[in-house]
Amino acid sequence: QEEARLSSMLASVRQQKLAVLRSRPLNIGVIGFGRFGQFIAKSFTNYGNVIGTSRGDYAAIAHEIGAEYMPLSDLESFVVEGNLDVIVLAVSIVSFEETVKDLVPHLQKRMEIKGKDSCPLIVDVASVKEHPRTILLEHLPEECDVLCAHPMFGPDSAKHGWQGQTFVYEKTRINKVVFHPVSEEEQHELDDDEGGAFSDGITGGYCDLGDDDCEATVEGMDRMERFLSIWEEEGCNMTPLSCKDHDAYAANSQFI
Repeated sequence: QEEARLSSMLASVRQQKLAVLRSRPLNIGVIGFGRFGQFIAKSFTNYGNVIGTSRGDYAAIAHEIGAEYMPLSDLESFVVEGNLDVIVLAVSIVSFEETVKDLVPHLQKRMEIKGKDSCPLIVDVASVKEHPRTILLEHLPEECDVLCAHPMFGPDSAKHGWQGQTFVYEKTRINKVVFHPVSEEEQHELDDDEGGAFSDGITGGYCDLGDDDCEATVEGMDRMERFLSIWEEEGCNMTPLSCKDHDAYAANSQFI
């Protein structure tokens, strides 16, 4: 009985912690502050704190849109000292793997200093999906959650806003668990987080906040959902789709 009471108290504390995390604006880093990076960062500033980094000097542009800026030459400070919840990789597919490899030692240092649970959510926004997915899962520390996404619009097609634009995404990894591709119906079931429970999307099991591993899973899912909610709040048509299916549709020009 005492064990059950203590377990209930622990779950309550963790629920309170989650509520505090949800009330705090996300800190979002954008690597690649070219035209597209600036485009998405401008909207991100309406929902959180944004820090951009790139090879060029975009400090003035960042200031104009309400973001901070750090040169890519100081990537260590960007990752380790930036207190980032999310890092968006808005770089070309040509430099994608090199960027990820450059990022890894700084992520590892951050975890050494701040703990393994400090790894930010890593988001790719490339127009092809399987190749970036493979690179992220191969090189990133397993502690890093991964979201593979494709905003199917840009500065020209969405210059008047994101309303009605298509945003394709795959929830790839949370708390070291790589999710199997799921159908849209299954994805919506995965999104269901009623009563503090979370479906792992693989075994169909549920866990509660009295479990240490589940706590990390719930916090990871919550962070991912908060980031996705930015796109939804901006009016995007949210389309869950596996990276494999995305690339197959793209190759056959079947997107509408």
